[in-house]
Amino acid sequence: MMPVLVFDIETVPDVAGIRAIENLPAGLSDYEVAEWAFQQRRASHGNDFLPHHLQRVVAISCVLRDAQHFRVFSLSEPESGEGEIIQRFFDGIERYSPQIVSWNGGGFDLPVLHYRGMLHGVAAPRYWDQGEGDYHDSRDFKWNNYISRYHSRHLDLMDLLALYQPRASAPLDDLAKLMGYPGKLGMDGSAVWQAWQEGRIAEIRDYCETDVVNTYLVYLRFERMRGHLDAAAWAAEVETVREALGRIDAPHWKQFLAAWPQG
Repeated sequence: MMPVLVFDIETVPDVAGIRAIENLPAGLSDYEVAEWAFQQRRASHGNDFLPHHLQRVVAISCVLRDAQHFRVFSLSEPESGEGEIIQRFFDGIERYSPQIVSWNGGGFDLPVLHYRGMLHGVAAPRYWDQGEGDYHDSRDFKWNNYISRYHSRHLDLMDLLALYQPRASAPLDDLAKLMGYPGKLGMDGSAVWQAWQEGRIAEIRDYCETDVVNTYLVYLRFERMRGHLDAAAWAAEVETVREALGRIDAPHWKQFLAAWPQG
């Protein structure tokens, strides 16, 4: 069984980067710098979504499922800085060569990790292998790698389910709830910057973790639909997730399970 690594990132504006690029006055607060950048973006693009290279990574949450275990974990501040968070994520790919799964990872998460990883000198040779590496199975990566859009080592569920048509894409929260899963609880991506400024870093991490479990549960439905799991295997895997979360003594998982009725 190839390990499966489902991932999600949370970001805040790279205030230091905006200061450096725009040569802004030193007296501006972080809040003022970010608001200036949001206003500039709204004027030029009609929304305040900052470009990928100015998104600072503050959390990466993962589900790792291998033949023995189901684990949920996070790499996040304040325990680690941005460069260490990103390096540890790519170290996991180096170690396991997993199937990686995301929701809009091709459109957001991975491009952000590319830019921010380069800024910090992150090494990710396995991730970038396209058949020319020194690994024993590198030749296989020529035909199936993490980078090429239609290869499957990275499965962007949002992109694939929409058949690569942006107008057909669905929000993860909506799809999870339609399937009977909890969806987003207490926070969404638009609230992360405010939470960061208020020092609610643990809440950001917890939100990211619940998002990645929602993604894994939707992925299991997809595995059932495409015939990789039959009904019994799918039900058993869903129960594995429920039992694993029940063993974690944390409020966000108690809330998640309470919002996920049995049956």
